[in-house]
Amino acid sequence: MAEWRDRGGPPGPPRLIAPPHLHRSDDEAWYVLEGLLRVRVGTEEVEARAGSAVFVPRGTPHTYWNPGPAPTRYLLVMTVNIYRLIQEIHGMKERTPAALRAVFAKYDSELLDV
Repeated sequence: MAEWRDRGGPPGPPRLIAPPHLHRSDDEAWYVLEGLLRVRVGTEEVEARAGSAVFVPRGTPHTYWNPGPAPTRYLLVMTVNIYRLIQEIHGMKERTPAALRAVFAKYDSELLDV
């Protein structure tokens, strides 16, 4: 489990915190501590406010973002496999599409085309 914060931003199109992707072997869940988080789970969009949780089962395409200008704080409940994926992505010097796809594949995940 890890706590994250997104500072929000100006009105406009959603600024994705993570691009659309899926994890073949791992479930993932969010618990919103403050603010608002929108999560696309498959084809459904869920709005999660403070005190809400969203669960994404393995194999389900998903993405998430802070839809407003106010900060959002949330817990991300994940497996060690997803944690390692995130750590490797954050450690990349260049995040080219090909390099990102290779890292996702290494952790039995897939970066999806938008």
